[in-house]
Amino acid sequence: MGSSADGLVKVSRSRAVYKQITGRKYAYLLVSAVALVVAVIADVVTGPSGLSVRQAVATIISPGSADTTTRAIVWLIRLPVAVTALTVGASLGMAGAEMQTILGNPLASPYTLGIASAAGFGAALAIVLGVGVMPVAGQFLIPLNAFVFALLCSFVVYLVARLKQATTETLILAGVALHFLFSSLIALLKYLATSERLHAVVFWLFGDLNKARWPDIAVIGSFLLVVYPILARDAWKLTALRLGDEKAESLGVDVERLRLKVLLLISALTATAICFVGTIGFIGLAAPHIARMLVGEDQRFYVPLSTIGGALLLSIASIASKSIVHGVVFPVGVITSFIGIPFFVSLVLRKRKRFW
Repeated sequence: MGSSADGLVKVSRSRAVYKQITGRKYAYLLVSAVALVVAVIADVVTGPSGLSVRQAVATIISPGSADTTTRAIVWLIRLPVAVTALTVGASLGMAGAEMQTILGNPLASPYTLGIASAAGFGAALAIVLGVGVMPVAGQFLIPLNAFVFALLCSFVVYLVARLKQATTETLILAGVALHFLFSSLIALLKYLATSERLHAVVFWLFGDLNKARWPDIAVIGSFLLVVYPILARDAWKLTALRLGDEKAESLGVDVERLRLKVLLLISALTATAICFVGTIGFIGLAAPHIARMLVGEDQRFYVPLSTIGGALLLSIASIASKSIVHGVVFPVGVITSFIGIPFFVSLVLRKRKRFW
């Protein structure tokens, strides 16, 4: 009887500790979601027009109640940028989280496999060939070309992974090789381009949230909503994958199939996000690390927090891009690089407390 009672007490304590830990993780998700809402509103308000928070919120909720100028500023200029930051940041955060999971590498991100470089080459090729000087054609063909080349890069990595049984080392090495290949091709296009088209290529590669419009945002958001439930359904398998391939396989997980499936999903997700806005770095690296520090490896919390964290980081970068110099909007890709470089260096130099 005594041992049975002790066992019940231990089980009760374990449940209490589990509920406490789980409650803390839910709290992190809630606080992050609230911070994201505040950041999106701040992104809409920030700028030279002098909108107040009340005006911005009222115009978003009830556009008909605002005057024509305020409605145009909010719905045609500010809100598309804010929602683009939200959807693109969420896509990159989610893709980075799963990239680090399937590769087992703390420094992995969607750019590890050369996807961003491939998208940049596709856009640069379209611009140099003259598509960029035709506004109507360029509006569709430049992002389409970026998307196609990003998926082509993913397909090449997929083929290599299939030939070499999808080891993480093979995926990383293939991605690095493709990154340098497409970076070299971009440099060649810059050398061959006219001054006007060279300027357009460089500006696209910076990453700019002002490029996306409501139809583009709808595409990015729709793809995000499609991919997330698929990944959420495999949350247990992906959490098991963090124990190592052998242990995951002993639990009934088809590791090779899972890794390739997730690779294709996050590659398409990344391609969809960056083909409209250009290359934006470090979001897919920083957001998953912050999420891991807060909630650990449990995919039920890790992926949602990485997704919210990516959206929050890019929203903050969007606000910063409009606040550094009054009346000047810097490309958000430049801002994320300034944010990401010290973060990356801190990961490399960190010895005592490891994120991984």
